[in-house]
Amino acid sequence: MSPEVTAKYPYVANAYSKELAAKCPAFAKQVNPDPRELEEDDYGPDPFGEEEEAAGCYGLKQRFEDRVLIMASDSCFMNCRHCTRKGLLRQAEVVRTDEELQTCMAYVQDHPLVRDVLISGGDPLVLPDEEVMRFVRSFSGLAQVDVVRLCTRAPCVNPARITRDLAALLGRSGKVWVNTQFNCAEELTPEAVEACTNLVRAGVPVSCQTVLLAGVNDSAERLLELFRALLRARVRPYYVFQCDPIAGISHFRVPLEKAQKIERECAERIGGLGLPRFVMDIPGALRKTPIGEM
Repeated sequence: MSPEVTAKYPYVANAYSKELAAKCPAFAKQVNPDPRELEEDDYGPDPFGEEEEAAGCYGLKQRFEDRVLIMASDSCFMNCRHCTRKGLLRQAEVVRTDEELQTCMAYVQDHPLVRDVLISGGDPLVLPDEEVMRFVRSFSGLAQVDVVRLCTRAPCVNPARITRDLAALLGRSGKVWVNTQFNCAEELTPEAVEACTNLVRAGVPVSCQTVLLAGVNDSAERLLELFRALLRARVRPYYVFQCDPIAGISHFRVPLEKAQKIERECAERIGGLGLPRFVMDIPGALRKTPIGEM
């Protein structure tokens, strides 16, 4: 493990992630540092401007008029080597105090077009249940909010965290959705499927935002295996993202033409329920951009 790489992009992995990485080379590439992370590229650490505060509201980010993101944590169970916030973990503005949370709630109320609140990080589920529910209750209790999205990779990297008790708490508001990330079928272990089942049975819909990664899932065959495994677990394949324009992940990027070809091949071989949208997140754009339009 290169100390130069980990000095810049720390290595963090829990016991479950290490065990899965030992069994699955595709997952190991997402966990283990790679010297190529230090190669020079054209990208910076924060192309989406997440280090900027939204109207002075600490820990709240707004790029689209109908939704806001609340930074509830700056750490994760596992530091994904392809992470959008690769250079911001342990440094991000995080809502911790009741006063900061109340300020974020007031911001949402002052912006009536906001209907969707994303609770993210880091991973918010590194927090205890009561802390997670402090965020969920605060925003689900606002009449204008239709959806509270809990953005977590716990079902994949720490499935034991998704207990039946936590799932039941999340399901009570009737507004919580879980957005998670699985990148290859092997990640849907029996433990991961059980975690997703706990959420679904509690009335919490689960969506998957996959990242297209060279050497991990960059073929129609690999992605179709994943989509079918997700459907069996009653998880909606929601997005497949091109890697974000972040420094340190150039070796993961799949050429656009190849990604477009993969999308066409997937569309020809699986029904709409199992076919996510293939998109790019472009700084300054007002939506996620379908790769077919590029």
